Amino acid sequence: MTAISEAVQPPRSEIGVLGWVRKNLFSTWYNALLTLASLGFIYVVLRGLLTWALTTARWEVVTTNLTLFLIGPFPRQQVWRVWVCVLMVVLLGGLSMVAWGAPGRRHKWIRRWVTVGWLLSFPLTIMLLHGFASSSLLPLVGTSYWGGLLLTFLLAIVGIVASFPLGVLLALGRRSSLPVVRWFSILYIELIRGVPLVTVLFTAAVMLPLFLPEGMRVDKVLRAMVGFTLFTAAYIAENVRGGLAAVPLGQYEAARALGLSGWQVMGLIVLPQALRAVIPPVVGQFITLFKDTSLVVIIGLLDLLNIAKSVVAQPQFMGLKREVYLFVAVIYFVFSYAMSYASQRLEKALGVGER
Repeated sequence: MTAISEAVQPPRSEIGVLGWVRKNLFSTWYNALLTLASLGFIYVVLRGLLTWALTTARWEVVTTNLTLFLIGPFPRQQVWRVWVCVLMVVLLGGLSMVAWGAPGRRHKWIRRWVTVGWLLSFPLTIMLLHGFASSSLLPLVGTSYWGGLLLTFLLAIVGIVASFPLGVLLALGRRSSLPVVRWFSILYIELIRGVPLVTVLFTAAVMLPLFLPEGMRVDKVLRAMVGFTLFTAAYIAENVRGGLAAVPLGQYEAARALGLSGWQVMGLIVLPQALRAVIPPVVGQFITLFKDTSLVVIIGLLDLLNIAKSVVAQPQFMGLKREVYLFVAVIYFVFSYAMSYASQRLEKALGVGER
């Protein structure tokens, strides 16, 4: 028995940190050479950056304007509304980890309520931030006062949440047997994918008011949200269509043999497999959307990048562009990497790429 257990145990050289380093970085002589060369290159590149960041950089430009970076010109006496929204999201995030972290009937019951909470969180967030014209507790705060990381988050979240179901519908419409639905979906997808996002944003912000009835005005932030949603949905549709094409025909035939209708075959058998297969490209598209929110700077919205430009223009901080833009770049990297890491965890939990 002892011999068998010793036989199945991994070699001591592959156990622990040193074992991982030896297996992945120094397994052969050329891997060791590449590792040493890479470490040398990283040292040369980062040495100057770290020296500047730790000794020369004037980070007071960030600490002094930290609130401006986070919420823009949002009224300071109403900042508690933002903190309530953050607390609500953190609470729902913690409950989600508990609900989906372990199986069980009790967790299924929690999942239902957490799902309802997520669905209600967005209108509650908009209500808290916007307020009401005749309210003393929640006075009106127009979207012209929304800015910084707060506005970036709102644009990204609305674009992600709204574009995903629209993209799925467009993907299904492109495979529809009805010519009108199919050709409308194809025309929409190809038209939107054929123009840059900047054009879509300019159309939504500048040209759309020209086609509205006189006296009717649509909020600029809402127009940007619609632009992001329509643009991202076209790319999501193509990703989902690729997933649908990857599902074997035997799945359709087996579902039909069981007597399922067309909608049941698609909703219960085919679509779940397709969405599972396209998690990486869909999340990649969401990360792209989050970073592309910086383009609203060209239509005058006070997003994180526009706030950075205004901070650089402050007289006492003239010339401190490197500190400001490095800080903004780190923010984009942290949240983009967080989405990527969550995607990897989801893929691992669902067994994407495994047989």
